[in-house]
Amino acid sequence: MKVLVTGGVRSGKSFHAESLLLAAPGVTYLAPGPTADEDSDPEWAARIATHRARRPGHWETLESRDLATAISEGDGALLIDCLGTWLTSQIDELDGWDTIREEWEQVLFARLDDAVDALARTERTVVLVTNEVGMGIVPERRSGRIFSDLLGIVNQRFASECDEVLLIVAGRALSL
Repeated sequence: MKVLVTGGVRSGKSFHAESLLLAAPGVTYLAPGPTADEDSDPEWAARIATHRARRPGHWETLESRDLATAISEGDGALLIDCLGTWLTSQIDELDGWDTIREEWEQVLFARLDDAVDALARTERTVVLVTNEVGMGIVPERRSGRIFSDLLGIVNQRFASECDEVLLIVAGRALSL
């Protein structure tokens, strides 16, 4: 089973995604964004700590930006939280915030293709968490517009390979 869980910030999407895997005997939690060591923001570190404390002790945590390998090479259920932080880390790595999009976008799309292909091929249970953006005003800054545009593409691509897509609003799941 492959499930994409999307929603706004603090909507309860991570909690809901985790609840889908509570009965699984082995779960790998993939954190594909900046690691606690790389990010000096104390609020981000506190969020990571809160998420870790909420998860069962037997869940393994993996910090990696290589989605394709993480999906393909593991066993047991996989929880990816979240695609928005993965996208941010990819744009950071490609210096995409400060360069022309055409100079790096194809590299990003190749990585996205590899990850989506891995999801399509895997027999594992995979639950992916992502942010739903673009339901409000168009961001004023270039970085916000780039992120919104690309996350919309990322979400659509992964959703196309999922058995179910859930929108979380105020802690409630709506099946799409």
